Amino acid sequence: MIIGEIRNKVDKIWTDIWAGGITNPLTVIEQLTYMMFIKTLDDKELANESFEAVSGTSMPKLFDENTQELRWSKFKDKHPKEIYEIVGNRVFPFIKKLNGNTNSAFARYMDDAMFLIPTPQLLQKIVTGLDDLYEHDIKDLDMKGDLFEYMLGKISTAGQNGQFRTPKHIRDMMVALVAPYPKDRICDPACGTAGFLVSAAEYVRAHHESTMKDKDWKRFSSSMITGYDMDRTMLRISAMNLMLHSIDNPNITYKDSVSKENKDIAEFDVILANPPFTGNVDQESIADNLKTICDTKKTELLFVALFLRMLKKGGRCSCIVPDGVLFGSSKAHKSLRNELVEKHNLQAVISMPSGVFKPYAGVSTAVLVFTKTGAGGTDKVWFYDMKSDGFSLDDKRNDLGHNGDIDDIIRRYHNLKCEANRKRTDQSFLVSKEEIAGNNYDLSINRYKEVEHEKVCYDAPGVIIDRIDKLQVEISRVTSDLRGLITNVENG
Repeated sequence: MIIGEIRNKVDKIWTDIWAGGITNPLTVIEQLTYMMFIKTLDDKELANESFEAVSGTSMPKLFDENTQELRWSKFKDKHPKEIYEIVGNRVFPFIKKLNGNTNSAFARYMDDAMFLIPTPQLLQKIVTGLDDLYEHDIKDLDMKGDLFEYMLGKISTAGQNGQFRTPKHIRDMMVALVAPYPKDRICDPACGTAGFLVSAAEYVRAHHESTMKDKDWKRFSSSMITGYDMDRTMLRISAMNLMLHSIDNPNITYKDSVSKENKDIAEFDVILANPPFTGNVDQESIADNLKTICDTKKTELLFVALFLRMLKKGGRCSCIVPDGVLFGSSKAHKSLRNELVEKHNLQAVISMPSGVFKPYAGVSTAVLVFTKTGAGGTDKVWFYDMKSDGFSLDDKRNDLGHNGDIDDIIRRYHNLKCEANRKRTDQSFLVSKEEIAGNNYDLSINRYKEVEHEKVCYDAPGVIIDRIDKLQVEISRVTSDLRGLITNVENG
């Protein structure tokens, strides 16, 4: 977590860029991404040179004798004008052409990248600030990832189709529910800044690092992770985010996931996603095999149908949907819910408070957890009414000093047998498939939750009036005493 002095340094860099004329948070992050990438290239080269000197083993070179001046360590202390000329006219074109020398996913999306830092003075401030952070505060990869996550947290606008950046603690909870393994192929078909993919990678490292073999680590840094998005800026940022978490060559691809160009069928073991809400797509472009599940143009429905198509049998999904998916009355809504309940294994519906996505929006959402079977398997569905995620539910989203219901959700989900005797008045409970089917497959927790109403006994009207009379007498007495004091002061 970025706190204290490190946070102050990051905020100072951000403020300098803002004051320098770049005010779009996404543009700020993109420009910082380039600078962090340039610094990371030199760090890798220095590490290779050090290993080569100690081991005598020849290591691949990113910089030849003609490009040594383009290394961060070579230009960082030069005059601002020299730094600006080197970075803008030489380093930036250099990293844009790296695709010919490396398989880096970041490099694949550099063709249309633009260097937008306006002045030598601002560039020097960024270089100096980042160098100080890297050299003194965030030398390890995990801390670099935390730095990137903190900067991404400054994005406070939603995309045009209703894409919201999912808070890290919510992503981590969703990952813990499906519990990925090193052997799993993990995908987010609407990856944005790759937050879910990073959380999945962190989970795999935290729970399986001690047992992972060389082949597992090779998969970890490449084929384990797949992400699709239609925004090249997001693809650049997501590739950088993954690289900062030791995933050097993920399959990050420009793709309209719900269109006919996406041919993925039964490819993945785990899907984690917060797909776009409220968007509509061109009916003609939608893949035909999605229309068979729910014939609609609504992205929030199409993406859930897509997850079912992309998962292998036995594959697990944890995804966010707007509440309308749970109770919508259209034919497409009912068809999708029927598909989940009758043809696959819908395990959980976790209702989240509407403030989770503030300041982006106050939309109410839920997490669906299901396993693709193609042959049913839903017996009972677990419902949980999340009251708190550990942060205030207003636009400020202040840390409350605890993680709300998240630990309870994870613990109860992985021990569903213990939920059998929970009452409908409790925060979580199980509902049978038969009852859900009898309610048109309505998955809204309010359909099944029972609310206990406490009986309140009020005093009789006469008693209340007597009490009011006594209060009025007391008010008159105090008012009279106060008036007497004022008169004495005026005459005194």
